[in-house]
Amino acid sequence: MPYLPKLIDTHAHLDNGQFAADIEEVVTRARENGVSHMVTVGCDLESSRRSIEIAKIHPGIYASVGIHPHDAGQATDEGLDTLRRLIKEEGKIVAVGEIGLDFYRDRSPRDIQRLAFRRQIRLAREVGLPVIVHDREAHDEVLQILREEEAAAVGGVLHCFSGDTAMARSCIELGFHISFPGTITYPKNEAVREVVRNIPVDHMLVETDCPYLAPQGRRGKRNEPAFVRHTAEMIAEVKGLTVEDVARITTLNAYNLFGIGEADQTTKIAYRIRNSLYLNITNRCTNACIFCAKFKDFTVKGHHLRLEHEPTIDEVKKAVGDPTRYEEVVFCGYGEPLIRLDLVREIAAWLKGKGIKVRINTDGQANLVHGRNILPELEGLVDAVSVSLNAPDAENYQRLCRSKFGEKGYEEVKAFLSEAKKHIPSVTATAVAIPGIDVEACRRVAQQLGVEFREREYNEVG
Repeated sequence: MPYLPKLIDTHAHLDNGQFAADIEEVVTRARENGVSHMVTVGCDLESSRRSIEIAKIHPGIYASVGIHPHDAGQATDEGLDTLRRLIKEEGKIVAVGEIGLDFYRDRSPRDIQRLAFRRQIRLAREVGLPVIVHDREAHDEVLQILREEEAAAVGGVLHCFSGDTAMARSCIELGFHISFPGTITYPKNEAVREVVRNIPVDHMLVETDCPYLAPQGRRGKRNEPAFVRHTAEMIAEVKGLTVEDVARITTLNAYNLFGIGEADQTTKIAYRIRNSLYLNITNRCTNACIFCAKFKDFTVKGHHLRLEHEPTIDEVKKAVGDPTRYEEVVFCGYGEPLIRLDLVREIAAWLKGKGIKVRINTDGQANLVHGRNILPELEGLVDAVSVSLNAPDAENYQRLCRSKFGEKGYEEVKAFLSEAKKHIPSVTATAVAIPGIDVEACRRVAQQLGVEFREREYNEVG
């Protein structure tokens, strides 16, 4: 059997009667298709109990308990006491949900839905569990209630997301994840794929919502956890990633939100994204950019990059292994690689000896760090260099990047770009599209320096 990266189906309804006759086979197929963990989600008091029983029987399956807006009338004092007791007395419960608002079918009066939603968020805060939110044609009110009830204190996920990019970003600002089912594979569902395209994968989860919403090619048939791979494959296609990338990232997201699965923390020095290998050789930096994600989290595309120590040359080589497996090797971690110039030169020479393409991502201030022009020392060792320009002038650069060298840091970045053309075949200036920054002005600076320019997406690292 070919290798299948592990995935987590974060939203299934395994208690549904459609699985009554063959749930063991369904779980087995999920395992065979690389689904390591599943969350079976309660929709009312009885389905919450059934979900718990399923989770108890099967390793790797966990439950959530909650009252769906269709059954909002169950969210009485007695109903909430039942949920509270289940959470406190039963094991393997990882969330309160699904809860929320459904203004499409309106099977419960809207005022009852709103009250049930609010009361269950309060319950989640009381017991310290995240929430799984159902939102159908109630986007503004869902966001309003999440804010007013301070749901960010426990976090959660907007499951089977149906809003637009603006709403997705608002949810992410609240600390919530966005989850997508197999519907993103439907040819006419470009609107949701556009949301996938425009938000960071670091905030995404994958789900089936089975037995509903089977992916394209299986539409009209019963959905099941094994098919969550179709969603991961579509996200990978839209985001320009590999399925392995999406699996690693969404699995880490599920681990962080629900505490299930395992977080791979073995790739701190050499980490793969797409078909490139990145080398994280230092966490030191000459800048303290206000937009740098490491000030919130050292994770990049599912890899945790906080180093316990700066690796030696031998440690880097061991972490790389066989470099011929990759299209290129990039010196780029959560730090400025050229601070460790000697290591960069030796590893680059080793890689070039094996015919590997080498790239360096840098802030362009290495000449100030070392007190000399270091670019001739990289000639013949480096195929490409990408330099973070990030601003059209020194004042804005210092405001955004906070160079330890002050405003002269920006002038050095430009000088580095200009000099790099003499020694390195491919030179690119980049700018992060931070709100308020004139990216086109940055592009003009790059053109004046005679180098390529690339705009980098804000809040999308890696």
